[in-house]
Order: sequence, then C-alpha cells, then structure tokens
Amino acid sequence: MLVAILPGDGIGPEVTAQAKRVLDALAIPGMTYEEAPVGGAAYKAQGHPLPPATLDLARRADAILFGAVGDPDCDSLERALRPEQAILGLRKELTLFSNLRPAKMFAELADASTLRKEVAEQIDLLIVRELNGDVYFGEKGMRKTAEGLREGYDIMSYNEAEVRRIAHSAFRAAQARRGKLCSVDKANVLETSQLWRDVVIEVAADYPDVELSHMYVDNAAMQLVRNPGQFDVIVTGNLFGDILSDQASMCVGSIGMLASASLDANGKGLYEPIHGSAPDIAEQGKANPLATILSAAMMLRFSLGLPEVADRIEVAVAKALAGGARSADLGGTMSTSAMGDAVLAAL
Repeated sequence: MLVAILPGDGIGPEVTAQAKRVLDALAIPGMTYEEAPVGGAAYKAQGHPLPPATLDLARRADAILFGAVGDPDCDSLERALRPEQAILGLRKELTLFSNLRPAKMFAELADASTLRKEVAEQIDLLIVRELNGDVYFGEKGMRKTAEGLREGYDIMSYNEAEVRRIAHSAFRAAQARRGKLCSVDKANVLETSQLWRDVVIEVAADYPDVELSHMYVDNAAMQLVRNPGQFDVIVTGNLFGDILSDQASMCVGSIGMLASASLDANGKGLYEPIHGSAPDIAEQGKANPLATILSAAMMLRFSLGLPEVADRIEVAVAKALAGGARSADLGGTMSTSAMGDAVLAAL
C-alpha cells in the first residue's frame, strides 16, 4: 500500500509529520510512503503548485495524506499558479467528487465549544460536500459592463449526473449511520438548487430506509448553532458545503479538530484537515495536529481497508484529550509535537 504524503505550506508539514509518527508507530505491514511538494512550496521549488511528478505520485498512490496549501508570498501570482490551485487540481484530475467531513463533539472538549455545553454535546453529524462542480469549477472571469464598470462573474452549475452521484454517496453514508439525510440548497432562488433538490428526491426512491428532508442553506447555518443534534448526514454543494463545514468545526471547539476525506467512485481518497495553512503560526509549534491524525484514521478506514486500526487512532485521540492534552486552539499550551506525543502515549 503506497501512501502519498503532500505536506504543502504553512503548518502543513508540521501536522502531517505528527500523523506520520502515528502511522509509523502502528507499523502497518506492507505500507510504504512517498513525499512530494505541493502548493506554494512546489511553486517556489518547481514553478507550479501541482508539478507533474506530484500529480503522478498522487495517481499511483493508494491514498493521499495532504497537509494544507496557501502562502501569502504567492498572493500576487496569476490564479492558475496560486497554491490553492493544487488542491483544486487534485480534486479534478483524480475525480475526487465526494467530500466527507465528520463533526463530532469529543466529550472532553464540550467546554471548548462556543455553544452551550448541553447543545454542543449533541453534535454528531457528517457533511457530504460535492467537490467537482459549482462556482469553484464554473466559468469565471472579469469583464466590463456596458457602462464601463468592472464586473466579476462566477457561474454556478450542476448537471443531473453530478447531483445523482453525490446523492448516492450521501444516502449510503446515512444508511451506515442513523438513517437521516438533510439535503441543503437554496431552491427558492437558484435554478441550480432546484435541479439539485429534484434529483435528490429522485434518488431517494432507491433508499426507502433513509429519512430525507430539505433545508435552505441560510436556515441550515442557523440550525447548526441552534439545534445541531437534529442532523445526522447533510448533503450539499461545493460552496455551501465549504461554509457549513467550517461553521461545524467551531461548534465542536476548534477547526483544528476536523478531518476530511475526498473520495472517487472507487474509494481512493485524499485525506486532509479542513483548516488552512495558518502562515501566522507556521514553524512555531502551535498548530493542533489532531485533525490531520484523525484524517489518517479516515484514510485507513475508507481507502486502505483497515477499520480496526482506524479505531485505535480515534480511541487514542480521545484518551489523549481525556488526559488533558490541549494545544493553544483548545485553550492549552502544548506544542504540536507534544500533542503528537500524547496520542502516541495513548496508543
């Protein structure tokens, strides 16, 4: 089993290093690793955020462990060369269309949430975000209006095959959990969302054991902080999913706690923490590595067929937190490596 490790920028190398320590400690037979540059680091070294050799490694690998991309030094580059194009390019080239973002409150962190403890303790949900469409991949550009004003545009679109594909992923995820799926859209004002809702309803006929509901995205954002316990699985488009999953991360205490998986139709995936590169704290040992460690657990479960080993990692993270392990984002003082040490000790 070949795992590609793409550390990226900012805190990416720091947090992926801790996940690699955990994987090494497990000594999984037959697992090998190759590392390659990506994002701003790759641009500075090779002139492109997703060099051919990095993309080749990603294609050859059985799974990809990804850090983060984003570098202020690259902000003035043309869009095609900015670090963020690396992750968008990987999603497109590998057809990673199904993004799974679990948000579950660790009991030990209930006090770290900005929500009341009794509300935060209810959180145990999964956001299934479509990754290959929407405004992120639609036609975009700058133009002049008839009056000579500058105008930016980004086209949001989905075809029914794209919606049907992600809907099946979400329904299957709901079957494996508590059997409830909420489809989030903005069908009252967007034609794209009307198609989304129509197709999700059509797919629902194949899953009579799953309870389907619909919610407008503005209401969903409100309900995530008002009554998050009502949600089991949420399925939504690329833009809405990006926003709602970051909101969910703060509900469980810190964006440094949320892992994610981006899967193709065959189960190959890219696994990454949902936080960014955080250049303001890079190389200071302040980053929380738990989201990346939990991403490695998801990698073992979904792409490498080792759910029991994934369980060991998740139990170790819970034990470390129960033992008082806290990085700065969780109100503590432990360094990135010390947090890794705590998980290793719990293993």
